[in-house]
Amino acid sequence: MRDHEPLIDELLGRFRQELGTDFEKYANHVHRVFETCVMRDTDPANRHKYAIAAVFHDIGIWTAHTIDYLPPSIDQAEHYLNTMQGGAGVAEITAMIYWHHKIRPYHGAFPVTVETFRKADWTDVSLGLLTFGADPRMLRSLRRKFPNAGFHWFLIRKIGANFLRHPLNPLPMFKS
Repeated sequence: MRDHEPLIDELLGRFRQELGTDFEKYANHVHRVFETCVMRDTDPANRHKYAIAAVFHDIGIWTAHTIDYLPPSIDQAEHYLNTMQGGAGVAEITAMIYWHHKIRPYHGAFPVTVETFRKADWTDVSLGLLTFGADPRMLRSLRRKFPNAGFHWFLIRKIGANFLRHPLNPLPMFKS
């Protein structure tokens, strides 16, 4: 486990103003998800993809001010990938973002990276109740290195407010 992934720090820095006081809580979530991905998938070719997907996967909460954040998060990732990488990786990284809240295992294009990313996010969002076989000691170490900083309370407040506004669709980001 490195101290910090430089690409994550660079990309998160671009959203410092939008994230405001939530910067640390989101940055730590991003780092925990990323580190869980590279703990599971040691293919060095996927490291860069996980870093980008981790930064952009929930960013629409802040950039579009919505709990229905998958489309604006994907838009931000596509913009970055098209502008900075000539479109390389768009299909794979946007699939990682789109399916990261899928409840059942993912079967489709890019199965290794999408499923690895899905499991890593679920592991973090569930506070380690769902580990999908990840080493609990490593997960505790990640949580010490990148503390929660109120991320889960932030999510609960956002989801609760959305439930009051949209009781028939309180969790628009979940996929079956």
